[in-house]
Amino acid sequence: MKKATIQLDTLACPSCVQKIENAVKSMDGVEKDSVKVLFNASKVKFDFDEERLSVEDTEKAITALGYDVKKSQVRAK
Repeated sequence: MKKATIQLDTLACPSCVQKIENAVKSMDGVEKDSVKVLFNASKVKFDFDEERLSVEDTEKAITALGYDVKKSQVRAK
């Protein structure tokens, strides 16, 4: 498992958090209980299985919702 932190453009509303959280949790390879969207910091943190999913896949899913990804960081769990 790897741990990812994705920095987003400033989040404007709490419902954005729910949208992003649901999208990331629905992805195959993401550890559902690990998903945290930090509203004030505009960050998404989650653990994932790099055999089944890449952080780029998650970035694309978030971008498809209309949110800009600034940068991502992945490290060993």
